[in-house]
Formats: sequence, structure tokens, C-alpha cells
Amino acid sequence: MGRSSPFKVEALKGKVALITGGASGIGFEIATQFGLHGAAVALMGRRSHVLQAAVEALRSQGIQAIGLEGDVRRQADAARVLEATVKRFRKLDILINGAAGNFLASPEDLSPNGFRTVIDIDTVGTYTMCHESLKYLKAGGLGKAPSEGGLILNISATLHYTAAWYQINVSAAKAAVDSITRGLALEWGTDYDIRVNGIAPGPIAATPGMRKLAPEEMKSRIRDDIPLFKLGDKWDIAMAAIYMASDAGKYINGATLIVDGGLWLSHPRIIPKEEVKQLSRLVETKSRKDPVGMPPKSKL
Repeated sequence: MGRSSPFKVEALKGKVALITGGASGIGFEIATQFGLHGAAVALMGRRSHVLQAAVEALRSQGIQAIGLEGDVRRQADAARVLEATVKRFRKLDILINGAAGNFLASPEDLSPNGFRTVIDIDTVGTYTMCHESLKYLKAGGLGKAPSEGGLILNISATLHYTAAWYQINVSAAKAAVDSITRGLALEWGTDYDIRVNGIAPGPIAATPGMRKLAPEEMKSRIRDDIPLFKLGDKWDIAMAAIYMASDAGKYINGATLIVDGGLWLSHPRIIPKEEVKQLSRLVETKSRKDPVGMPPKSKL
């Protein structure tokens, strides 16, 4: 399996997972590792060509995988993708909400519509997928035993634990996602035996978000702020997800696991705002040439 995993290869054998945003970045690494540990995976995303390439890459490793085009903001898309997943694999055990949007913008330049765009993808999209998945994930749901509830895993962030320049949009969105995690863990854990947890990645190398929000000029400074003095890998997040999804995490409910090398413990971001402003212009110029995730314009 390439890099050695601490988990048995059959840790997720027989499980079926739907991963939004699963065709790239952290989501794709989670899909890969879930597949290598025995799960069948369905990927949901908005770009058909990216989905197709991701599915082909997974299948080349012997992983059962399908790609389903859809927008998490649309309830009809969520319902259709979930139905197609269960139709193909006969059940659903795990929903991972990894679809997200972000772009750099100062509050002065961030219109309410631009703010709403990130909230719609990260927060409303997460809740929409959770809401539509209930009938499949609950104990006794389609293809599930009366005593077998599922798992929802929400990918969050650490920005809102302190504060960060030009990130009020995603900070608000992810704070809401953390609240959804806790609320559903209480409600659905009690009523339906569904565990709901989260993972909050810190700076993770070689991800679309890192390329967009932290160009090469900033990476050494970020490393210096992390108590472990290194960036995380996508593999680190995937291993945390396997832990949550396997029997090792069967009694964890309502928790958001921080995977950031201890950065959130150190101090608020101290890069001067003017420097972030200059870097944001550089990043957004590059994004126009190679768009990743959200539109680069700050006024929508």
C-alpha cells in the first residue's frame, strides 16, 4: 500500500463510503486509503473529468469505486447521488463531507454574496448531505442491520480556533460545521445509532488549499510556527479518518479531531496583514491561471 499503514488491510472490509470532494486533495487520499483498507467508495464532485480520472486511478489499484457528479448545495443532487451509491453498493456505512470552497478576501472587499457562497458549500452543503443520508445511515436503514448505525465524518479546519487574515468566510463556515457535528452526534447518536465526528486538518502539504492559500513564500514560516516543525501529509488525515471509521473509533461520537501538529496551540497567526494582502494578490493571480475549488474573485 505504499507508505506503511498502522491499520490492518481489512480494517474497513465490507464498508461503503460516500466522499464529497473525494476526487482531489485530502478527499482523494481518504478515498484511496479507505479503498486499500477494504471499503468500496463513491466520489461526489462537480467536475466530471476530475471524477473520471480519480475513479480510474482508484480502480487501477483494485479499489471498488464510482464517480457521481453533483453539487452538495442542491438537495436534489444530494438525494440522487446517495440513491445511486446505495443502488450500486446496496448500502451506505460512511458519509464523509469533504467538499469545500475558499478564497482570500478582506471583509471590506467580501460581499455578502461572496460570504454566502462559502457558507452554502461548506455549511449548508454539509447539512444537506447529512439530512439526505439519514435514511441510509440509521440503524436498520436500507441494507443495514437493526443494530448497525453508520458514521458521518465532517472535514473541518482550525482557522476559527483563533483568527486569520482574509479568512472570515471559511472560519464562519467551519465553526458552523463543528456545531453541526456536535448537534447531530447528540440527536442522531441517541435516536439512530449514527456516530458523527469531524477532522480539523492544519497545514497539509500538496493540497489545492495549501497551494491557493499558502504559496511557497510562506511555507517555511508556517513550518516554524508548528510545534512539530513540519507540514502534515494528506496521508495523516486519511489515517485519522480510518481510525474514526474503524472499530478502533467505535465509541467516539461528537468529537472533532485536530490534526495540525499542534499549531492551534501556539498562537494566533502573526503574519502582518499588509503582507497577506500582497500575497493574496499573487495567489489570486495564479488561481486565475489554474483555478482550484472556489472562484478567485473576492466580490461575487
